[in-house]
Amino acid sequence: MKKSVRLSNAVHLMTLIALNPFDNLSSQRIAKSINTNPSFIRQIMGQLKTAGLLTSVKGHAEPKLTKAPDQISLCDIYKAVDDTRLLNIDTQIDPSCGPGQNIQLSLATYYDQIQETAEQQMQAIKLADIIEQYQQRLVENPELKLYEN
Repeated sequence: MKKSVRLSNAVHLMTLIALNPFDNLSSQRIAKSINTNPSFIRQIMGQLKTAGLLTSVKGHAEPKLTKAPDQISLCDIYKAVDDTRLLNIDTQIDPSCGPGQNIQLSLATYYDQIQETAEQQMQAIKLADIIEQYQQRLVENPELKLYEN
């Protein structure tokens, strides 16, 4: 199963937008930083716009956050771009296997609890927290400040 990095990429691009370390914040420049393609970045940006977290004008490389970073939670970003369940039961279990069905339904109860706990934790983490940690890492590792334009 392929792991999703949409949340990670969305946080990355929102951090770049908040800090604006480049002269040009085009989807092509952001894609270079994330090591992906510009169309994928435009897709993520579209989802963030739909969720009301980002504004941009077509043809201008000046995307903006709609709220201050301390008002945007990791959960907000997650729900905008990757609102999939963290853990999923197997829906391909043999329907005639009572124990198999019962095990999956038992797991579902715990998976729901895990999902709820994870979303509560994500709600407490703000984009500002991530930016603050990023900036602290730059103080500790100044070589990480280098950007290739």
